[in-house]
Amino acid sequence: MKIAFIGLGNMGGGMAANLVKAGHEVNAFDLSEEALATARDNGCATFTDAAEAVEGVEGVVTMLPNGGIVKSVYEASVISHAPEGAVLLDCSTIDVATAKDVIAKAEAAGYDMVDAPVSGGIAAANGGTLTFMVGGTDKAFKRAEEILQAMGKAVIHAGDAGAGQTAKICNNMLLAITMIGTTEAMTMAEKLGLDPQKFYEISSQSSGYCWPLNAYTPMPGVGVESPADNGYAGGFATALMLKDLRLAMEAAGSVNAKTALGQHATEIYEAFAEKNGGLDFSAVIKTL
Repeated sequence: MKIAFIGLGNMGGGMAANLVKAGHEVNAFDLSEEALATARDNGCATFTDAAEAVEGVEGVVTMLPNGGIVKSVYEASVISHAPEGAVLLDCSTIDVATAKDVIAKAEAAGYDMVDAPVSGGIAAANGGTLTFMVGGTDKAFKRAEEILQAMGKAVIHAGDAGAGQTAKICNNMLLAITMIGTTEAMTMAEKLGLDPQKFYEISSQSSGYCWPLNAYTPMPGVGVESPADNGYAGGFATALMLKDLRLAMEAAGSVNAKTALGQHATEIYEAFAEKNGGLDFSAVIKTL
């Protein structure tokens, strides 16, 4: 399949490379010449104009920083430029309202489109083991599924347009809350004189079991290997977690959902991100 990929940042570059590995022909676009050079090395054809990149393709994948850019790219360079009948996939993490609006515009122009944000981080993007949470019609999902399977280990149809974004921001709000709780518990145990490794061994096999503790242990030298063992470099940046939390709070406000812990987690990450936005989000343990 011939696919245009727009947005070759930390996540998009690896995702585009995995499409090539799966046998797809990829037209790649980004504003960064360095990103384009890497894409060429990975077997992509590269373009300096997004509208040219989508010409003659069967599918378009976008991985962009925010809803405003997503809306601009689709309105200016994808809708009416990509062939009629192409399937469109936005894998960015954006606000639910913009996702629904862009999909509605695409459908009105005759395209099938899904919102398909990801979970897994840079390592999973490079390794092709992302999880995709997909919103859209049954028809659009079935068409998008083949493309998404080349980049991930799990592709889940969450519901109608916008459902993918809803799943992503709710999931990451939960992740932020549980990470803070995990760091508090581990630090408290240590201050009370309990060996952190012993706490990990006990809690990870009892009712304290959770993903931040078991799969992403936030204390160096304890539990599984994680960004904590690399000075909190790599992984999922604090600035990106804060972005997702702000999207979650915006969405919560739009439907009058009570999210007291989500709001508190947002405030904690806002304060931490001022000087530590580039560190992995588990580095919030440093505040304790």
